[in-house]
Amino acid sequence: MFEFFMAGGISMYPTTLFGFLLVACSILFLFRPEPRYLASLLGLGATTGAAGMLGFCLGLMNSLRYLHLVPPAEQLQIAALGCEEALHPLVLALVLLLIAGLFVSIGAVRAMGLFRAPAS
Repeated sequence: MFEFFMAGGISMYPTTLFGFLLVACSILFLFRPEPRYLASLLGLGATTGAAGMLGFCLGLMNSLRYLHLVPPAEQLQIAALGCEEALHPLVLALVLLLIAGLFVSIGAVRAMGLFRAPAS
């Protein structure tokens, strides 16, 4: 996991920060499914996705910026490695969005009352 994080570069930090805030807010919604948390969930979800996408774009730009300095025989391999490393922030954002989405979905089902015990 540490190698995955370090390979993503500096853009992994804001993606992680916004993603963990999103997961924390989704856990809060899981235990207290109140509509007032939905705006925060939506904003943090969009910010996490945007941070991951920005990290991907910046990583791809930096990988391709210096490709002309690589010998022509190795350019394809270096470009592929650069694309792989550039995808790390986006993958992190998607994993955190998936985890938060599961918590929010369970909280929404709980809010509808489908898991309540029958009254005796």
